[in-house]
Amino acid sequence: MPRLTTFSLIVSRLCKRRIFVVMRNIGLLLLRLGISLQMITHGWGKFLNLLHGNLSFADPIGIGESASLMLTVFAEFICSVLIAIGFKTRWAAIPPAITMLVAAFIVHFSDPWGKKELAVIYFTGFVSIALLGPGKYSLDKK
Repeated sequence: MPRLTTFSLIVSRLCKRRIFVVMRNIGLLLLRLGISLQMITHGWGKFLNLLHGNLSFADPIGIGESASLMLTVFAEFICSVLIAIGFKTRWAAIPPAITMLVAAFIVHFSDPWGKKELAVIYFTGFVSIALLGPGKYSLDKK
């Protein structure tokens, strides 16, 4: 095996670090887009119902159907759009995470695990986004 000089060791380490940083930021971008764009598909129908004045919706925490719908639209649609573009990402990830906890453990309380599983997966994704931040490829650029 050829012996590496000090210079080539330094270059090798810098390249590995730069590659790691790029891969980390691409991973954060994929996490943000994967979770938020899928959640937007769940919130889109509710958003349209809200726009058309159809305010009938489940009331799992006792605040009224219209308030529950508005909070769910905010979490599933508005916050997911903010996460997708990477604007105020850490803050925007909190409402959908809470909504997914409500969906999993209040709305689907008596359902089998298979019914709760998707909400728990989304919850895990949104909490990960809140903890890790948006990455470089976002409007926040952190």
